Amino acid sequence: MESDEAAASPSGGNVTPAPKKRGRKPKSKDESQTEEQEERGGKMKKQGEQSVDEKYTQWKGLVPILYDWLANHNLVWPSLSCRWGPQIEQATYKNRQRLYLSEQTDGSVPNTLVIANCEVVKPRVAAAEHISQFNEEARSPFVKKFKTIIHPGEVNRIRELPQNSKIIATHTDSPDVLIWDVETQPNRHAVLGAAHSRPDLVLTGHQDNAEFALAMCPTEPFVLSGGKDKSVVLWSIQDHITTAGSTDSKSSGSIIKQTGEGGDKTESPSLGPRGVYHGHDDTVEDVAFSPTSAQEFCSVGDDSCLILWDARTGTSPVTKVEKAHDADLHCVDWNPHDDNLILTGSADNTVRLYDRRKLTSNGVGTPIYKFEGHKAAVLCVQWSPDKSSVFGSSAEDGLLNIWDYDRVSKKSDRAAKSPAGLFFQHAGHRDKVVDFHWNAEDPWTIVSVSDDCETTGGGGTLQIWRMSDLIYRPEEEVLAELEKFKSHVMTCASKP
Repeated sequence: MESDEAAASPSGGNVTPAPKKRGRKPKSKDESQTEEQEERGGKMKKQGEQSVDEKYTQWKGLVPILYDWLANHNLVWPSLSCRWGPQIEQATYKNRQRLYLSEQTDGSVPNTLVIANCEVVKPRVAAAEHISQFNEEARSPFVKKFKTIIHPGEVNRIRELPQNSKIIATHTDSPDVLIWDVETQPNRHAVLGAAHSRPDLVLTGHQDNAEFALAMCPTEPFVLSGGKDKSVVLWSIQDHITTAGSTDSKSSGSIIKQTGEGGDKTESPSLGPRGVYHGHDDTVEDVAFSPTSAQEFCSVGDDSCLILWDARTGTSPVTKVEKAHDADLHCVDWNPHDDNLILTGSADNTVRLYDRRKLTSNGVGTPIYKFEGHKAAVLCVQWSPDKSSVFGSSAEDGLLNIWDYDRVSKKSDRAAKSPAGLFFQHAGHRDKVVDFHWNAEDPWTIVSVSDDCETTGGGGTLQIWRMSDLIYRPEEEVLAELEKFKSHVMTCASKP
């Protein structure tokens, strides 16, 4: 058995982590110093190639043109996951919304799950000249910490329950999945030696650590997980949820057995799995539910396989694509608008699009398209909730690419040098972008987080941004608006 990465414990004990194959974990000080020495030695000074800082400076100069709004938030500690929670207030020029983050500490204080309030500025409100005027080493006024939960171990992954986004699941370096009702959990002060908060529910069933693969079902309160035991595990938390769908904010989606204040010795309730599914030959790195059925889901792993499952037919794979990529698979997402389309991202630097109707049961599966635009391992892929053909991908190269599959066949001469389908590249991060999340409440708005501690003087960078609508709107619509603007300018100029 491999040695697992040990999280810094709340009591301050810090164990040196074992090396991981994938690049999600924050760098240790030794790794950062080695990289810095390599860069000083000329690693980033190849002829014709820009350094990270040069690319960033160029990007920042274009921010007023490329973005409708952008907020830059320097983190105290690195974060491996960022997710939108419920919208809690609407106003004339901005909306307030919950934001979920993790804090991966060095052991001097406990690891935490952070619930923040985020002020999301509405489209065409922010002044262009103000968008790029931020200090990389400062906290954003748009992000305010609301509540802190002391997490038992570092938070590797956060996922919210679509039916009620006040209920979230977390993965840490253990076999269990932890369920939290973030509204009823007490606010804690993260100090050395503080007892960790107790989850409202603990999901058991893995036989080894389950660190990253985590999903919550869009149609029912089901949870899916994958881990180092090479298995995919399914739970239903229906029995532990009361008044689902109620309009009463105090009881809606609450987990029945409350666990009290931190320090109380009451054990958290636990729940065994509905099913355990075997078919992978290595660690399962990501999982996703079908958008139309709680019984259908898929998984990817370090065995380079994409597997489709159906809980109604047993615990064996329905379809297994043996070599979905040329290296480990890190991420997968199922299109919420078209349940035939599945995205995968890999350490081979590519994103591939599969149509499940074209997969066979004998391990043969050819992607309907391969998107090549990253220069390092892809860590996260996610379909847009706003347009069925649009998705994002983030990678260790520090880029978050926005693609449109519909544009693949419409590549123009002007875009001949860019990869087919790529229509926007967010370059505001200066190191690996470990997670991002589209905002379902605010169209075309994304939160992304990176591990660029060395360049920001903090624990990494959180950015909330929305590209200019002139980029994604239909070309004829944009041209018509430009003609109206030109006409307006000419009219104004002709007046005495």
